[in-house]
Amino acid sequence: MTKDFYSVLKERRSFYGINKDVQVSDERIKEIVEFAVKYTPSAFNSQTARLVILTDESHDKLWDITTETLRKLVGNGDFSGTKQKMESFKAGYGTVLFFEDQDIIKSLQEQFSTYADNFPVWSNQASGMHQLVVWAALESEGLGASLQHYNPIIDEEVKNEWNIPSNWKLIAQMPFGNPTAQPGEKEFKPVEDRVKFYK
Repeated sequence: MTKDFYSVLKERRSFYGINKDVQVSDERIKEIVEFAVKYTPSAFNSQTARLVILTDESHDKLWDITTETLRKLVGNGDFSGTKQKMESFKAGYGTVLFFEDQDIIKSLQEQFSTYADNFPVWSNQASGMHQLVVWAALESEGLGASLQHYNPIIDEEVKNEWNIPSNWKLIAQMPFGNPTAQPGEKEFKPVEDRVKFYK
């Protein structure tokens, strides 16, 4: 990692202008995702996160699937804006799919019934942490990414296409690539209204 932790978090933004001209190796991308899966915490050390990396034809196929699924939902309506958005994701180099293993969650609910209602919540929290770690790590390599949520409408076709176990629940999709356009200015609400400090 060439940037310090604060810089990585500060510069991590939603990049919608990306292309396939990536100088980071597939091996490095795989290393980033594997590191995130291994070291990102989860409640009860449940390790429910399941990640899939799609590049090349698989990446393109994902966004073709998403495009056609959305086209059917829109029907005769104006599809131009959605089509443009899908093309911007497909223009990237790859996509990380974030899943959570529902079998582990159910098992924990059975073992610790007092906390049964919390395990799905904790699972989503763990997934969010994995998303941030991967996103920040991609940023540290000079890659741009964004976080998308076209689940559950693409879930079944994605599972069929890439032989994903039925107990894996799709949570989010993260298209990434070489940044071609910088995000706009980000507005921040006053930190003093959002953080309280006591001694």
